[in-house]
Amino acid sequence: MVIFVANVVLYIMAKQNVALAKENVELCDVASIYCEDETIRAKAETLKIHRFRQDSAPRVVVSILKIIEQLTKLCPGITVESIGETDIIIEKASLQHDKPQQKKSPWAYIKIAFVALICFFGSGFTIMAFHNDVGVPNVLNNIYQLVMGVESDGCTALEISYSIGLALGIIVFYNHISGKKLTSDPTPLEVEMRNYERDVNMAIVDMAGRQKLEKDID
Repeated sequence: MVIFVANVVLYIMAKQNVALAKENVELCDVASIYCEDETIRAKAETLKIHRFRQDSAPRVVVSILKIIEQLTKLCPGITVESIGETDIIIEKASLQHDKPQQKKSPWAYIKIAFVALICFFGSGFTIMAFHNDVGVPNVLNNIYQLVMGVESDGCTALEISYSIGLALGIIVFYNHISGKKLTSDPTPLEVEMRNYERDVNMAIVDMAGRQKLEKDID
């Protein structure tokens, strides 16, 4: 049903990346919508913008311009204001994969342990290599010799306190220990993950634009 309206503004704040476990994707699933006219708002929320089929790609990019085009066809005379993303990445999620009560297989724990060992020994090797490059052992040895008057054997109170301070500094910097945060601020890893996710989303949108893979609304 087409509704002709005038002097009505519809605001859309689209999300950048959305994962949905449903076949028919509606506008309300990927964007926040506001309009003083409740009828127009309800029709806009139920606008179908994509349908995942069995043979279709699990990820699509939908331009906000095509959504605005469909909204103006649905409600001629309406003014649509977009205050969010210009392109929406829609991914098909798996219900079975996202079940919180699903038990992890032994192979999952093996992979977690393997990654943890790589991170532990890799970080330790990096710290030791950096300290050797900048000559930290020599600096600590010189400080110990100046204060105590004798040469350090490499395992003194200075090296031990430095190692403890280094571990505490890493814990405070990353703001995360034993599954808990020390403060409510996002950790540096979370910030980097958000930046990485943003860069990936921008790359997906750019690739879709270059390869003309943006999905038409059906």
